[in-house]
Amino acid sequence: MSGLDEILNIINQQQKQTENNIIRMAEEKARGIESEGDAKAAKAYNDYMKKASAKAETDYKNACNSADAEMKRKILKCRVEIINSAIENIIEKLDGLPESDYFEMILKIAKRKLHKGNGIIYFGENDLKRLPSDFSEKLTAIASEVGGTVTVLDRTAEINDGFILEYGLISENCSFRAIIESEKDGIRDTLAKELFSGR
Repeated sequence: MSGLDEILNIINQQQKQTENNIIRMAEEKARGIESEGDAKAAKAYNDYMKKASAKAETDYKNACNSADAEMKRKILKCRVEIINSAIENIIEKLDGLPESDYFEMILKIAKRKLHKGNGIIYFGENDLKRLPSDFSEKLTAIASEVGGTVTVLDRTAEINDGFILEYGLISENCSFRAIIESEKDGIRDTLAKELFSGR
């Protein structure tokens, strides 16, 4: 082999070695890029899944809270309707009492409301027509027990039951509905305990 052939052979071998080195380095770099890409993709996937899982959990909790609040609103609305219906039934029953029991109830209310001073009582048209003959005397006796007086007027009040009580410029509506409205919180609490105890 001539010197020129030897030189060409050496150059050829060096070129192949250089090419092999370049290919090897390129393959290593490609593997590194692929590995790095896989790691980034895995991280991105894990991050996304964590966020998606957290969002799903938050959405689930919010949906549960919303459903719970809506259920509580409906239960409360239902209870209010039941209590209001019970109050209407109470008023209806009081209005439907036999006359003797009805006017006994009126006297009990008067006993709570009469006080010192000169009182005036007005009844609704229906009640004024059917007042028991001794009713004014009983009212007078109750008023005197607290150091006052009371007069039943022939003028009628715009009420269905109970009475209107006046002391000077102060007037109090003592109809059944007005009494229940004035004490509605306590009455509603009592009814709620009776209706919903143990539920």
